[in-house]
Amino acid sequence: MKTSKEADSGLAASELPEMTKHPRRTLNMVAGTIGHFVEWYDWYIYGLLAAVFSSQIFPSDSAFASLMAALLTYAVGFVVRPLSGIIVSPLADRFGRRVILTMSISGMALGSLIIGLTPSFATIGYAAPVLFLFARILQGISAGSEGQSAIAFMVEHAPAHRRGLFGSFTNMASGLATLAATGAAAMVTASFAPADLAAWGWRIPFVVGGILGIVGLIMRARAEETPEFEAGALVDQKSAAARLMDLLREHPKALLQAAALSAPAVAYYTWATFLPTYAKLTSGRDLSSTLAGSVIGLALLVVVVPVCGALSDRLGRRKIFPIIGAIGMIVLFYPLLLLLNQPGFGVYVLVSASGWVVLGIWQSVYPTIQAELFPASVRVSGIGFAHQIVIAVFGGTAPLIAAAFVGAGQPMLVAVYMIVVVALSLAVYFTLPETGNRGDRATVALADPEVLEGEHLAASTPQDAHATKSSR
Repeated sequence: MKTSKEADSGLAASELPEMTKHPRRTLNMVAGTIGHFVEWYDWYIYGLLAAVFSSQIFPSDSAFASLMAALLTYAVGFVVRPLSGIIVSPLADRFGRRVILTMSISGMALGSLIIGLTPSFATIGYAAPVLFLFARILQGISAGSEGQSAIAFMVEHAPAHRRGLFGSFTNMASGLATLAATGAAAMVTASFAPADLAAWGWRIPFVVGGILGIVGLIMRARAEETPEFEAGALVDQKSAAARLMDLLREHPKALLQAAALSAPAVAYYTWATFLPTYAKLTSGRDLSSTLAGSVIGLALLVVVVPVCGALSDRLGRRKIFPIIGAIGMIVLFYPLLLLLNQPGFGVYVLVSASGWVVLGIWQSVYPTIQAELFPASVRVSGIGFAHQIVIAVFGGTAPLIAAAFVGAGQPMLVAVYMIVVVALSLAVYFTLPETGNRGDRATVALADPEVLEGEHLAASTPQDAHATKSSR
């Protein structure tokens, strides 16, 4: 039986449908982007409003203890994500990206509705935090299968010369989701009196997220499977467990590289869900004004990500974007957080926007690079295994660790922690291959002469070797 690499490389390019003339590409792109938007809107709104509802669901002797309980529950969703990434991702490689994407958005929307409709602790007692915990577990399972499936779905539907742009749409969607979630949080905090906000106003964004999830579910159910998956599925019928073993045995370097590409998520989640709270705790800023300032900064992210994604199709991926983005984070994070000690709304906007620009440069290309590091037969498994473990370790705990540093009277350690993680990631970025090939298959191995010589020309028959050469 062929290995996953041989099965993936043994298909001639002519066997793939003509992707540049795919008649329903627009519908597929919208389905992938809108679904990803809904997923991450539901995910981020929790962290942004945790300081508001924490005392209602997790009452304690102090507001800080209630916030920590809410953030611990938030982190549970991240703990579940790698388990889902490891278990569910191989199913997307065997049964298709669209099926898993439809399931993931269903779970995320249901979790959001549970959170939005759960009565307070004063009404139902410990059932309230238990329901929140269940909802976060459900959302963690959904998020753990969403990201990598969406990346593969978008990149595999893209024309060969626009994979960078189409791959960036996933993070543009998450940026829009963060923007929408932050805007929704800013709107409700500014529109309701504190008592009404704490009692029921905070629920509105969660209910809206659940309703949007139904819309995304309908669109994804109507989308098409990717041509590259369908072509590979015809010859590679391995079980999910066998695909996972192929991944671990054949792609250890790609797994490390994919993990490093995801690791700056520690900064993303700090900026997205904790920066407004950080500014409130350290400088006494009003939460509604910091949320409004974050909206302005996020607007830059939404522009930077697709622009850099499109440029990567012309200039290459590795040699500019992840490296420059990481260097920008290392240089700017400490002085930016230090600058928050200065008063003024404009100062907060400058800090938020500057951070989002460098984060956007990094975000623009890492999904496409991750997709191109793996052959289609283990693509979702590879991204999911690396990305979800890293997100659980660094992303989910980022607000919690940041809150602990602030609570201990050492707020600048938040910047130090982010810089250390990003610096370690940067060291790995220099080992990345250039993945911007324009073949029909979105796999770096087909554009890397060393990989071709060392692995893909090891086809077992002359027909396999000819198919491998024709797919370059």
